[in-house]
Amino acid sequence: MSATASSTPAPSAAATRFGLGVSNAVRDIPQTLELVAEVDAAGLDHFSVSDHPYLGRLLDAYSLIGFALGRTSRISGMVNVSNLPTRPAPMLARAVTSLSSLSGGRIVLGLGAGGSWDDITRLGVQPLSGAEAVRAFEESFTLIRSLTGGGAPVTFEGEFYQVRDLEPARVPAPPVWTGSVGPKSLAVTGRHADGWIPGHAADWLSARFLKSRPVIDEAAAAVGRDPREVATIYNLPGRMSPAPLAATRDADGRWLGGSVEQWVRELTTAVVEHGAGGFTYFPVGDVPVEQASAVWAREVVPAVREALAAQNAGGLLQR
Repeated sequence: MSATASSTPAPSAAATRFGLGVSNAVRDIPQTLELVAEVDAAGLDHFSVSDHPYLGRLLDAYSLIGFALGRTSRISGMVNVSNLPTRPAPMLARAVTSLSSLSGGRIVLGLGAGGSWDDITRLGVQPLSGAEAVRAFEESFTLIRSLTGGGAPVTFEGEFYQVRDLEPARVPAPPVWTGSVGPKSLAVTGRHADGWIPGHAADWLSARFLKSRPVIDEAAAAVGRDPREVATIYNLPGRMSPAPLAATRDADGRWLGGSVEQWVRELTTAVVEHGAGGFTYFPVGDVPVEQASAVWAREVVPAVREALAAQNAGGLLQR
C-alpha cells in the first residue's frame, strides 16, 4: 500500500488544521505571547511548543500552554510532543483535562514515547528499552482516555501504570496526535491516535512518510478503524519569500519555502493529492519570525482554505 491520496484520502476543507510552532525559550517570552495572540486573532487552529524539561533555558511546555490559552479566545494549544517518560500518564491526563476545562476544550494532546534518554534520565527517570517505551506508550492511551468523559472511578493495572479508584474528569478526551517514528510506535498510532506528526519535518513527498504511513494504515485497518481517522499533521519549516523562488525544494527534495503563491499551490496539492490533514508552520530563513508568521496566518492559510473550499465545492475532496 502506498501512502498516497488513494490510501489516505484528503479530509474535507474544514477539517484541515493550520498551526504555528512557537519558541518556549525564556528569552523569547514576549515574542511568543505576541505571536500566539496574533495567530489566534487571525484564525489559526493551533499553536505548539516543544517539550524538553531537562533544559533550564526553556519554559515548561504545559505552563506556557496554559498561560497562553488564558490570553486567547479560540486557538488550541499543543505540546509537540509531550515527553511521556517525564510526564506519567495519570498526571498528563489531569493536565490536559484541566486545560480543556479552563479553555473550553482548546487543547490537543501531542504524545511521544520518549527520546533522548540520556537527557531524560538526568531528571531521575528510570530508563526503558525501546520495546518497553512503546508498550508504555500504548498503555498510556488506554489510561488517559479512561480518565476523561466522567463515569465510574477508574482502576487500572497495567505493566507500567497502576491507579486505583480515580475519578475521571468530566470533559471529553482531547484529540491525540503522536510523534511516532519506529514501526512499533507507528502501529500504536494506527490503533489508537487521532493524528500523526511525521518526525524530522518529513513531508508528503519524503521517503520517511512514504514508508511510515502504510504502517499506520495497516495497523488501523487491522483493528477495524478507517485509516482516515488518523490525520497526518506536518511540522513544516520553510522560508516566506517576498518573491517566487527558482526552486522550492532542495536537491534531496526537502521543502525550502517560497512566495505566498508557491506555498498555497504546494499545500493545496498536499491536501488534495496526498491526503494531508494539516500543517504546523515553523518560520526559518532571513525573514523575521514575526513577519513570516503574519504572512503564514494572514495570507497563506486563508488562501489555502479558499482553494480547498473551491475544490470541496467541486467534489474533489473527501467529505
